[in-house]
Amino acid sequence: MKKSIVGIFAIILMAFLAACSTDTPGSESSGDDEADNGTITIGFSISTLNNPFFVDLRDGAESTADEEGVEIIVADAQDDSSKQLNDIEDLLQQDIDILLVNPTDDEAIVAGIESANAAEIPVITVDRSAADGEVVTHIASDNIAGGEMAGQFIADALGEDGGDMVELEGIAGVLATLERGEGFHNIVDEIEEIEVVANQTANFDRTEGLSVMENILQGNSDISAVFAHNDEMALGAVEALDSQGLLDDVIVVGFDATDDARNAVEEGRMQATIAQQPLLISEEAIKAAVDVVNGETVEDFIPVDLELIE
Repeated sequence: MKKSIVGIFAIILMAFLAACSTDTPGSESSGDDEADNGTITIGFSISTLNNPFFVDLRDGAESTADEEGVEIIVADAQDDSSKQLNDIEDLLQQDIDILLVNPTDDEAIVAGIESANAAEIPVITVDRSAADGEVVTHIASDNIAGGEMAGQFIADALGEDGGDMVELEGIAGVLATLERGEGFHNIVDEIEEIEVVANQTANFDRTEGLSVMENILQGNSDISAVFAHNDEMALGAVEALDSQGLLDDVIVVGFDATDDARNAVEEGRMQATIAQQPLLISEEAIKAAVDVVNGETVEDFIPVDLELIE
């Protein structure tokens, strides 16, 4: 009887020890372990990939994610606010640890950010900010300063004589549009010799930049300068001016310093562009995302330097 009891006790003890041995010392996961093992997953909703600037933003994010040993899932909203909200809901279902958002519209994106907030997924806005919702940090260039750089360049180029000029605006409701326009007008509105005779949206799109510029030229052919809120619209304006034989007489300044714009500046078809450095923006975004997941504190706003390319 005693042998039987001892045998049963031995079996129970062995089972207990076997159960304990399934977890090796220090095997409990933490945020730091996730980062070390490359298991952090970052969701990145981008406004559009039909624009070289945002392609660079994606490429920089993917490259930095690889260097940091983390996973990234990218969704292209195709400049559609409704699609972006659906994309975010899909990303939230894929067990992401943090969400990066480059909004199509700063008001429309609020619902998506609030969904992430409800799911307790931290959010970082990239290049474009959101009107509301809880955001850990915003990473972008100083668009107001960039607009001022463009305005000052045009003012200096036109000199004392000044002249009439055109402003091609970005997507209405996007903060980048408002801030670049604000910075630009901070300069040119103080100069009596410069008059903005037309300012219309072309939605950050090259084709729209071409058609809008063509329409403006029908009633304002005697212009001296064009400021476009991004390079795609500036390049569209260049095509319109060139087709009417006006390109040599008009100063064209864009924003973003895409490869096409840099080439146009080198060729003299554009006079300047403001360099935003999208690769650096996305690099900072991924590094901030890893820090946040690991419980580290980041600044509310992480600025990325601008540069005038002329």
